[in-house]
Amino acid sequence: MARARVDPAQLVDATPLSEALRALAHRGELCRFPKGAVLIQEGTQGDTLFIVLQGRLRVYGAHLANEREITHGTYGPGEYVGEMSLDGGPRSASVAALEPTVCAMVTRRTLEAHLAEQPQFAFELLAKVIRRARTATLSAKSMALNDVYGRLKALLEETSLPQPDGTRRLAERLTHQELAHRVGCSREMVTRQLSDLQQGGYVSAARGDALLLLKPLPPRW
Repeated sequence: MARARVDPAQLVDATPLSEALRALAHRGELCRFPKGAVLIQEGTQGDTLFIVLQGRLRVYGAHLANEREITHGTYGPGEYVGEMSLDGGPRSASVAALEPTVCAMVTRRTLEAHLAEQPQFAFELLAKVIRRARTATLSAKSMALNDVYGRLKALLEETSLPQPDGTRRLAERLTHQELAHRVGCSREMVTRQLSDLQQGGYVSAARGDALLLLKPLPPRW
């Protein structure tokens, strides 16, 4: 971790944030993290909130049954992570930088002072916690009820955007390993599933480009 060599005020003002979150970011310390840096380690104690101003972070946890990592979500500018430990408990997930990232780092004491001045932010914070808890519940259900193809199909459909020609393109380029982390399986399994879908004319996976869904994916494979 290093202090960001940028104008803090300009960077915060250039990031898409709500007024209350922007004011909180201005109170924080700007820090720069290289790709792969671990900001938060699951199970450790901590009371720091990270507001993303540049780059992307991955929130993930260990799947004890098969010792694989499960990605809970990726977050870019305007998002924040670390709010789940503000109750004083251990960190519920790990957080790492997917690319060089700049964050405003806010301590619990700073957050408490901010809430005293802008109590409406408490509702924004609560809404974020509820949304993420709901997402985690839906993810757990998907893991329990769907096979690997079902989870991969849901992920591709949820993260793709419609194109003028009727196809759908993933909003970001994801490697097979990143897809595997999202659906809780091996990279080899994702590669095999995508290869089958490509042979069936359902997807196009041009090297260096985001995955393209050429037509609706079959309900089962």
